[in-house]
Amino acid sequence: MSLAGYHHGVRVSEVNTGTTTLRIVSTAVIGLIATGPTADAAAFPLNTPVLFTNIAKALDKAGQDGTLPVALRAIAEQARPVVVVVRVGVGVASGEGEDAVTAEAAQTSLVIGTNTGGNRTGIQALLTAQQKLGVKPRILGAPGLDTKPVADALTSAAEQLRAMAYVSAHGAEDVSQALAYAEGFGKRETMVIWPDFKAWDTEANAAVPVPAVAYAMGLRAKIDREQGWHKSLSNVPLNGPVGITKDVYFDLQNPASDTTLLNEGNVTTLINYQGYRLWGSRTCSTEELFRFETATRTAHVLADTVAEGHFEFIDKPLHPSLVKDIIEGINARFRSLKAQGYILDGKAWYDTEVNTTETLKSGKLVIDYDYTPVPPLEDLGFQQRITDKYYADFALRVATGQ
Repeated sequence: MSLAGYHHGVRVSEVNTGTTTLRIVSTAVIGLIATGPTADAAAFPLNTPVLFTNIAKALDKAGQDGTLPVALRAIAEQARPVVVVVRVGVGVASGEGEDAVTAEAAQTSLVIGTNTGGNRTGIQALLTAQQKLGVKPRILGAPGLDTKPVADALTSAAEQLRAMAYVSAHGAEDVSQALAYAEGFGKRETMVIWPDFKAWDTEANAAVPVPAVAYAMGLRAKIDREQGWHKSLSNVPLNGPVGITKDVYFDLQNPASDTTLLNEGNVTTLINYQGYRLWGSRTCSTEELFRFETATRTAHVLADTVAEGHFEFIDKPLHPSLVKDIIEGINARFRSLKAQGYILDGKAWYDTEVNTTETLKSGKLVIDYDYTPVPPLEDLGFQQRITDKYYADFALRVATGQ
């Protein structure tokens, strides 16, 4: 309370102190890069992030060509998430001789995009979504367009957004090629998926390939909303697929199966077992701590939750009580996340060795915290034994009828 100025009477001031309730950041926000030559240009302006909270409305404006309608339908079959769409142009072959540019190369450049004169295009436009739309995409993908350079650009954007990039093993024709492709990545934000699904096309009257990445993006958003970001997208039945584009040998009990080899090599694959499912929980991380998709997403969520939850603390007077409030607020959130099963545990504390007199008087404060993510049960073992010990009471059981 300020006592400046003369007053003969009683002063009452409201003092709002105590721990801050940290709001968990939203994770079920898709960032989709797609082509749509016949899409409504007003609804989907080129190289501009557009927010859709109703995916049915997005489909109505998506047209019939390009990757946009296919991706939106696959996503919509899994969930009705918030989607940020960036529509890019269609690549066209050009030039002759040494200057020739294939349509795929031209398309790759359009998808990756640029940042020229403050104008971002392609994947780069996703970085402006939070400023323009108020949401941050956390599930990134460019189904049907994700060549290796595109996958690298998606990974880079995912690092900046604290998001996950779901990419296909582009061009892989068999297990060995898919494994070799995944070796080209090393970041925790990348999940490689191979092969693709087939879905029924009512116009072609046939099952046609549909990028598995699109299904993965929709499923990831669904799991986030219904179960949480601590559950991997593996082993959850999907809506829509009627087949798989490549033969993948799956045997739940055989460690020499194709699916086990792919998963061990950081490739999430597809199975048809009590419904079509994605099978695999690993990222391309070279760090063991972030081998699982859930560990990476837990790190992302906690980092943004703690940082953004303390925006209001910046420039407040640095009293010991302020530090106490920050620590107690973080620990309260950790206790809640532990109780709900999102983390195994976590704790925040004040380190006197880091926070010296010199740093404190310059307005700097460092709070340490640790946490343990919940790993998925990837390898379940049972030990089966045969024994004769149950013959011991055989006669007694005959006599008693048991």
